Amino acid sequence: MKRLLVPLAVAGLSAATLAFPTSAEPHWATDNLQPKPADAYGAAYFWLDSNGAALRKATQYRLDTKSVPKLVSSGSNSTPDGKPGMTGATGTTKPGVTKNVNLPKTIGKVFFLDKSGHYRWCSATSIQSRNRNLVATAGHCVFANGKDDVYDKWVFVPGYYQGKAPFGIYAGAYAFTAYDLDTYDDYDGDFAFVAVHNGFALAGEKEVSHKDFKAWAGDKWIKPREIDAKEFAKCQINLGECWSVGEDKPADLVGPDYPGAVLEKVEVSKETYNAANTGRGQGFKFGDPVVEQVDKAAWDAYKGPGEKGSGPDKFGNYTITHYYTQKWVRPGTSRKYYEAHYMIGIARDMGRLGDVIGGQGVAWNQPMGQSVVAFGYPSASHPDGDRPFSGVTPKWCAGKTGTKTYQVNTFRVDTHQVLKCSMTPGADGGPWLMRYDNGKRSGYVNGVTSMFHDQDGNGRIDFISSAYFDGEVAAVYNKAQYAETKSIVGPRGELLK
Repeated sequence: MKRLLVPLAVAGLSAATLAFPTSAEPHWATDNLQPKPADAYGAAYFWLDSNGAALRKATQYRLDTKSVPKLVSSGSNSTPDGKPGMTGATGTTKPGVTKNVNLPKTIGKVFFLDKSGHYRWCSATSIQSRNRNLVATAGHCVFANGKDDVYDKWVFVPGYYQGKAPFGIYAGAYAFTAYDLDTYDDYDGDFAFVAVHNGFALAGEKEVSHKDFKAWAGDKWIKPREIDAKEFAKCQINLGECWSVGEDKPADLVGPDYPGAVLEKVEVSKETYNAANTGRGQGFKFGDPVVEQVDKAAWDAYKGPGEKGSGPDKFGNYTITHYYTQKWVRPGTSRKYYEAHYMIGIARDMGRLGDVIGGQGVAWNQPMGQSVVAFGYPSASHPDGDRPFSGVTPKWCAGKTGTKTYQVNTFRVDTHQVLKCSMTPGADGGPWLMRYDNGKRSGYVNGVTSMFHDQDGNGRIDFISSAYFDGEVAAVYNKAQYAETKSIVGPRGELLK
């Protein structure tokens, strides 16, 4: 895909909103995910189909590294490249409570296919934006490492839980990140803002006429129903869509040792049974005679070759003695007949992401040492192999970020901020919320989890790190705010053009 690189100078941003040194104009990179409704619908349906089977199959994404990357103190505070700034959160309703921290409704998982075709997920959050359609996550959860491309079938599922999308699924349309991450794999810019289409949910299926089926732009399929030969003939006369499979072929008599031979029993007369051989073979006796006790009506109605006894006995029963011989056959086949039933999948538009679940605020150029609450869906094991998190439910860490910035030489990092936290990979992309209001369940995104570190070397993750949110992050954020998206399904559940 062709990448658009735009300097801040042409962004049309208000100087009163952001101020940057003239010698350090920030740049950003943007790429298309699924801007067309048909592609967005296809990506969302891929994850929702079969009751969310693909969602449940996905595993956490993690950076391609053989060992946990080490943090090296830069020995200095981060230097803001402009004035501090922030945008406020949009309102949300109250979800449940976890311990003493109320989980924000805005968090969820992003799902995508990595470059090997594996089903992956990261953590993310909805954020406030002018079009109420932005998701914040780690850059490595959107942009492929070392490739001029983004991941396929990228969607956001807020409130995700065990294959369920309670607030709908939101397909990514446009992705924005730091120019240096995209071009040089510089993880100082390991963040991304993704503009998503309106969410939608699957709302069942409906049988329609062939005419309506052909005109339907959404998901559709033909469901076959088995019919008999008479219904098949009628279907052909009425020019319906019907077909047959196989052929009528009678069973053939074979020997008992013929491959695939099936043993059947044949009722015969007493005389035929007595004349038959005992053993295993065509026409040989099939077990001992069977005496059946029946009532008077069944006894009178019986016309078979068996022998009727006298009756009734003292209990009022009559008897019929049945005699059987062996019949070895190669099973025959019968033609099956089917007719088409035309089915369409109905989808329901869920509205804009920010209108459904709200959005967290965003802050940049803030002093170090901020009190934050970091959220995410940790899942991977610690370096020592212990796996305390399942990735099923969100977790959190609370504390103050470090007062110094850190380097991670493996990933060209010079200015990451750090937080003491034991969450493991899977929490990648989860928000660091500054000034978190536990009652309103909102705050300001001042970082997103990028990397995981074992600083004391005991085989346990003890720190996580994030890009420092500076003026360049704000520039990318403001650029992303202008991305317009729309509904991908109409009022009848149809796919829009």
